[in-house]
Amino acid sequence: DLETLPVGEGVVRREGADIAILAFGSLVGVGLRVAERLGATLADMRFVKPLDRALVRRLAERHGHLVTLEENVVMGGAGAAVAEALADMGLTPRVTHLGLPDRFVEHGDHAVLLARCGLDTDGIERAIRAASG
Repeated sequence: DLETLPVGEGVVRREGADIAILAFGSLVGVGLRVAERLGATLADMRFVKPLDRALVRRLAERHGHLVTLEENVVMGGAGAAVAEALADMGLTPRVTHLGLPDRFVEHGDHAVLLARCGLDTDGIERAIRAASG
C-alpha cells in the first residue's frame, strides 16, 4: 500500500541528542547511518518547498547543532532555506551545511562521485565531527 504524504511535513526517523541532521532527498539513507554512528537525530525533511518550519523550530530548540544534508549545491539550496527560516524565527543554533561543491562535478559512478564530494557515510561523519569539535 502507498502512504499519502502530508505536503510540507517532514518526519523524524531517529531520535538522538546534541546533533540533528536534516536530510533532504537521496541522502536520507546515508544520513540515517551517520546519525546512528553519532547518536544524533535524523529528520527526513521530505520537502524543501514548503519547508516544515515547525519541525525546523523543534529540532533547533532541542539540539545545539543542526546539520543540513543534501545532494545539491549548498548555496541557494535546502540548507539555505533552513538557515533563512532559523534567522526569521530568531533561532541561532550552530548550523553546518553539507552538500555538493559549487563547481562542475564530472559524470561517473554515483557512489564514487558522492564519496569524492565527501557525501558518503565516512565523509559526512568526518565533516560533522570536525564542525562539532
